[in-house]
Amino acid sequence: MNGNWRKYIGPGPLITAAFIGPGTVTVCTLAGIQFGYDLLWAILLSIAATAILQEMAARIGLVTQKGLTEVILSQLPQPIIRLGSLILILGAIVVGNAAYEAGNISGASLGMELFIDLPFLSIGRREINPLNVLIGLVAGMLLFLGNYKWLTLILTGVVVLMSLAFLTTAMMVLPDIGTLSKGFIPLPSSQNLLTILALIGTTVVPYNLFLHASLVSKKWNSLTDLPYIRTDIVVSVVLGGVVSMAIVITAAGTEATGVENAADLARGLALLLGNWGTGFMGFGLFAAGLTSAITAPMAGGLVVTGAFGLSTKMDGLPMRVSMGLILGLGLLFSSLGIRPVELITIAQLTNGMLLPLLSGYILWLVNKKELMKSAVNTPWTNFFAFLIWIITVILGGLSLWKVLAG
Repeated sequence: MNGNWRKYIGPGPLITAAFIGPGTVTVCTLAGIQFGYDLLWAILLSIAATAILQEMAARIGLVTQKGLTEVILSQLPQPIIRLGSLILILGAIVVGNAAYEAGNISGASLGMELFIDLPFLSIGRREINPLNVLIGLVAGMLLFLGNYKWLTLILTGVVVLMSLAFLTTAMMVLPDIGTLSKGFIPLPSSQNLLTILALIGTTVVPYNLFLHASLVSKKWNSLTDLPYIRTDIVVSVVLGGVVSMAIVITAAGTEATGVENAADLARGLALLLGNWGTGFMGFGLFAAGLTSAITAPMAGGLVVTGAFGLSTKMDGLPMRVSMGLILGLGLLFSSLGIRPVELITIAQLTNGMLLPLLSGYILWLVNKKELMKSAVNTPWTNFFAFLIWIITVILGGLSLWKVLAG
């Protein structure tokens, strides 16, 4: 690599920070508790799907030097289709990211509560968790005082620490290789189908695709940089997948009962591993929430500003207003005592509507010769990308059905 090693470090760690949030930690925890190591193969599948989708989105950003929203709207021929797509994208991203943000703040707060016990603040008839406010303020400060390069360095460091925390707990409860290897044999059933879809759905996240496409142009600007981009994507997505597997392994190895979230698992680890186990898991949950609380408003801001052709500079007024709106809504939702399951339902609904449409748009755009020139998909990439699109359609349909069926 010589002096070019810095070219390999791009927005990938932000993508890891975004999809390893409290939702992913919770889903992986419950998967391990309920099914042991049986669903590790589903995480492997989600790693492949995420890497392929992120690479296509990043390639579009590299060639066009624009965000996905701008490219999609510019390529749609009919005004009514453009308007409908704009409304759906903006609505799903703003509402969905606000719901994700509330979950991120609440998840980080759950992690902190394992170390700090602060009394709730009474405001009228409401009781506000001061840790939620503190985490919201920290996320806001980093967003409004930072820039893309600085935030990438900070989040890279936190992601590394978070990964080490989860990997350490997994090593403490690691079973023999024979038992573990059976988890990579696909054995779907009616009992674990929804959990399989949840594992894939928490990894393949729509706003990550917007985030990645926009940030690529701030780091690279030539097709000769494509190998750096692909390395950045593969390393980051694989790292995120390994962290997800570590959480499943930790949960499966504890044989805990009555676990509903990662905080419960962290407390249960005290019986098996002592305070060190609780500390590592608690820090991991806090870091997952905090890093995602930073990336969700950033992604939402890039979508909103891109949709209206406004400046995407982090210190610009359009980005600050957009990020502040999503962060503020997330902080409001988390402080109103809305149950996490309700927030997850909102996020599932928006995810279910947007993901099949967005992945279809990406597949369409990346095959347009007049747009992508020599960087169009190869036949083999199209084959795998089409299979992934089918998966996103199934995921979206089941998410909508699950929400509407109550």
